Amino acid sequence: MSPIEIGLISVGAIIFLIYSGVYIPVALGVVSFISIWLMRDNFMLALNLLKVAVGDSAMEYSFATIPLFTFMGLIVSKAGLGKDIYEVMTLRFRKVKGGIGMATVGANAVFAAVTGSSIASASVFTKVSVPQMIGQDYNPRFAVGVVAGSSVLGMIIPPSAMLIIYSFVAEQSVGDMFLAGVIPGVMLAVAYVAAIWFMGRYTPDFVGGRSVGDTEWMSPREIAGKTLPTVFLITIVLGGIYTGWLTAVEAGAAGALVALVIALARRSMSLRTFWDALLETGHITAAILFLITAASIYSRMLGLAGLPNQLQDLLAGSEASFWVVMLLYIVLMLFLGTLLDTSSIILIVVPLFLPLVEVLDMSLIWFGIITVVGAEIGLLTPPLGISCFVIKSTLNDPSISLKDVFMGALPFAFVMLIVLLILIQFPILSLALI
Repeated sequence: MSPIEIGLISVGAIIFLIYSGVYIPVALGVVSFISIWLMRDNFMLALNLLKVAVGDSAMEYSFATIPLFTFMGLIVSKAGLGKDIYEVMTLRFRKVKGGIGMATVGANAVFAAVTGSSIASASVFTKVSVPQMIGQDYNPRFAVGVVAGSSVLGMIIPPSAMLIIYSFVAEQSVGDMFLAGVIPGVMLAVAYVAAIWFMGRYTPDFVGGRSVGDTEWMSPREIAGKTLPTVFLITIVLGGIYTGWLTAVEAGAAGALVALVIALARRSMSLRTFWDALLETGHITAAILFLITAASIYSRMLGLAGLPNQLQDLLAGSEASFWVVMLLYIVLMLFLGTLLDTSSIILIVVPLFLPLVEVLDMSLIWFGIITVVGAEIGLLTPPLGISCFVIKSTLNDPSISLKDVFMGALPFAFVMLIVLLILIQFPILSLALI
């Protein structure tokens, strides 16, 4: 077989193995290693490339952002900042039809800026928001759909693990990727709020809910106590990166320290909790490093097979326009999103399209935002829909089926698609802060 044929078979084999339940880095690494061995008929070459991939991944300085931001997110989650922000947001939106849903979106957006995890957001707000919405007679599908839709903000608003993974695959600055994610993340949050207002006005039966009587307002001191720690933490991290005072790694270190101080000041951090956060940080960091290492050897395999160049020649020969290329890319992302998780999509698809993006003179930073937003839609679509599964398992309510979660998330997936098309049409929205 030719290298092209081996490369095509290997990509299909990787997707098949991942969908069959094989651990993603194992599927990427093993198939890529065997493919290089077969293409060059040289076991030592494949072994040396594997060693280079491991060395490049482990020795990359910017990799330190992963454990630092992961630790910061875990500490913030355990300190209960997400619940505090939600309580303040609920007071602000309590008079509006679907107001609790809007509050959930707003709180999720703020929470995302200090955790960077869709899974953490889905877990926290399933426990906090869904019971309150159902208690006020909101449609259960709407309640779980709001949480599912807004949870994806954790992977777009920085710091985001997916933006970090993309930055390694595409060899871009983590700090630039973080800044590029701010405006698209805020846009998506605003679009969600607008969609909830629209649904409350024109499809009130889907939203449900009943009017809430006057509730006691929090004093300015209470509001400050619940919001200022989070605002201060966001200012330290994103403000430090935006002003250039801190690199992404330094911002992660400063954020982790400030989060720990906040948790200690609130007396929400015990030695046991601290130890658990350290252990979980280690587990997540090791898993992501394994992913990046496997992606590195996979990229080298694709280069040896010549698949990116073949794809580039194919699209150039068909004289495809910019929008044709992007629409094909979106369709591919949406299709894979029904089968694979976000990190798998990024690791498999991005190395194939990077040479084409460079030839078309597109910004790799902008392309990263498009990739992450497109892949995140997969978190809301069946049959995988990781956020939907997390919500279902966390809720533990037999009256709300997995189908209800997917159906509730469907309008928010559609909103994401509209925002994605806007971001493609106007790249400046992703690049304005860089």
